[in-house]
Formats: sequence, structure tokens, C-alpha cells
Amino acid sequence: MKERFDPCALELLAFCRSGATLQGAWPQAGMVRLAGSLAAPGDADVAWSASGQWRPVTGGEAEVWLRLTAGTNVLLECQRCLQPMTQALQVDRAFRFVRGEAEAARLDEELEDDVLELPPRLDLHALVEDELILALPLVPRHERCPAPLPLPAGAEVAEAAPPNPFAALAALRRRGPGAPGGSEDGPDDGPAGE
Repeated sequence: MKERFDPCALELLAFCRSGATLQGAWPQAGMVRLAGSLAAPGDADVAWSASGQWRPVTGGEAEVWLRLTAGTNVLLECQRCLQPMTQALQVDRAFRFVRGEAEAARLDEELEDDVLELPPRLDLHALVEDELILALPLVPRHERCPAPLPLPAGAEVAEAAPPNPFAALAALRRRGPGAPGGSEDGPDDGPAGE
């Protein structure tokens, strides 16, 4: 008989030993912490899957691994134009679980793997929500905003180009010798007759 696992109270050790896989979809609205980071609550579902692995190690205790994938679309506020924008969030992570918080912290520092303490029961719903929050962009922006930003009340439209501070010098240079306002003597070579 195939063992049934509860994703919100997952017996992780048994799940990984059996090499089981779970998948499903949760409503985005049920992820309260994620919803707090969005421009508007989403009605989309979060598709997810989790698979356990039991990796034997020569001369040591087997390693417990969990592969987690999740994806959804969320509504964020563009920080450039302040308009809503849809952002795809994708998570694909592998976690190694070890006994004891100290061991998890030590291995997490030494290895590139994500190492967590092995809990008696794992809440996959909370883990998926955590990973989606971490996948949010720091500064959400459209690649190209749909409309230009409106100017604040009382703001003047900037000129096309600021005035060139050397324009007056260029005008003097153009006048040259013999031109009205120009010098008849040419370059200053010192006092006349020397």
C-alpha cells in the first residue's frame, strides 16, 4: 500500500526514504505573508511539487534531500511608473536536511547546498510561501512602462536641451577679425611697432 503524506505536516524522513513525490496547487490568497507583498491579492493558484531523496553515503548516515519547485504569477507595483504589473515567480530548490541546528548551520556555511535542520514534520505550504517571497524582485519594474510618468502639479516641462555655456564664446569666435564687433588687430602680439 502506498503511504499518504500530508503536505502541511510532512513526515520528511519517511517521505525521503520512500522517494515519494507530492504535487498540487494552493490558492495564492491562502499565502497571507506573500499577499502582503503584492499590489493586489491574486486569484491565481501556486502550482508546486516536492520530491524526496534518500542518498546513501559510504561510511556515514544517509543524506535526506527535498527537491521543491513552485510557480505562480503575482501582481506587483512597478517602481518606475507606479502601475500594476504581472510578474512570474519560479522556484526550483534542493534542500539537504540534517539532524541538529548546529550541524545545519555549520554545513550551510561550508557547503553551497541549502542545509536545514530536519524537523519532525515539515510544513510544505510555509516553505513554498517562504521561497516565493524570496523570489520576489527587490525593485519590480516593467521592461518598458506602458505610459510615461505624469508630471507633478506645478512642475514645468524641462527644455529639450539645457543652454550651452560656451555658446557666447562660439559666437565671438565666429565674428573673427574684420567682423562687426570683432578685433581689427588680430591676435595680440604685443605693443605695435615691436
